[in-house]
Amino acid sequence: MDRDALDARAHIPIVEMPKVVPIVDHRTVRPDRSARPIDLPTTATPVAGRLDTLGRGLHDLRISVTDRCNFRCTYCMPKEVFDRNHSFLPHRDLLTFEEIERVARTFVSLGVEKIRLTGGEPLLRKDLEVLVEKLAAIERPGDAHERIDLTLTTNGSLLRKKAAALKRAGLRRVTVSLDALDDAAFRAMNDVDFPVAAVLDGIDAAAEAGLGPVKVNMVVKRGTNDDQILPMVERFRHTGHILRLIEFMDVGTTNGWRLDDVVASGEVIRRIHARYPLDPLDANYPGEVAERWRFRDGGGEIGVISSVTHAFCGSCTRARLSPEGSLYTCLFAGRGHDLRALLRSAATDADVELAVSTIWGRRADRYSELRSAPHATATPRVEMSYIGG
Repeated sequence: MDRDALDARAHIPIVEMPKVVPIVDHRTVRPDRSARPIDLPTTATPVAGRLDTLGRGLHDLRISVTDRCNFRCTYCMPKEVFDRNHSFLPHRDLLTFEEIERVARTFVSLGVEKIRLTGGEPLLRKDLEVLVEKLAAIERPGDAHERIDLTLTTNGSLLRKKAAALKRAGLRRVTVSLDALDDAAFRAMNDVDFPVAAVLDGIDAAAEAGLGPVKVNMVVKRGTNDDQILPMVERFRHTGHILRLIEFMDVGTTNGWRLDDVVASGEVIRRIHARYPLDPLDANYPGEVAERWRFRDGGGEIGVISSVTHAFCGSCTRARLSPEGSLYTCLFAGRGHDLRALLRSAATDADVELAVSTIWGRRADRYSELRSAPHATATPRVEMSYIGG
């Protein structure tokens, strides 16, 4: 593939991006976690396969089971903000496993085919395999008795202990966050001095348990770990695992995001292609966030996620549920919709289904497409550690 074709396929408009994006570092501004109350319409009925205002269907549900994490990654939960005095959610505020299962069944009845468990660090939630077993038993509508695609994203620190039990409970695959192979660089990024070898061991444990192919997510930040791109590629080529390189995003308001720190996915692809020639692959399904590439020599595949330089709002099919039951229709939203109040009231399953269907039908989010607009303004946004990536 020649340079012009590579640039066109990898969406590299780096010179067209504004030098300064009108987003500022609000380390002292917290998003309002008070969820919007839900007013049920009196005449509408829930519609499976309903589209939002921009014609996007509902395909994926990401469920955050905790806002706690044992890492303090600088791009997600910076230690100076999430310190020992930070107020995490008390256990009584979290949705119970039974409430999560009820919400999940509602979403599946409306067309969701894939559920991903996130956090925080989801493996910190006690007895998580009990929830996995409940969710894995959910069947999609129809006569085929197809189960949902149930996955989990983790930092890998507890996978050696948990992988086998999660597989037995019905989990299909895991995605592991790993931002560097160099131990010093990784310890600096997780900011709790956790060794890279333990995460690699967790990846091995997941593969041994049958939770593959394992996807390995690397957030790339210029001047911090972009020198780790090729070592990470070399480590996971020919393993059956899939490395995915993610642009540093302005999720939340505490990670000090600057455009200058973003390594565009196009640049990432060029660096890798120069060493290991790549060819593009088609998406596995409509709305897939990662742009897929295969190694020409048969070494497997990689993906890049380009929410800054090539926003994919137009095909976003994901809803997100917070640990205490707020429904968010965008990763960059400021407030959610209060499903927990509905679940803990006299509302029927039909009421919950109607609420979700109505919220999705009114959805108009497209933050990433608007972040660089001339009159964009900084607004509070939910933190990734609270809602999941």
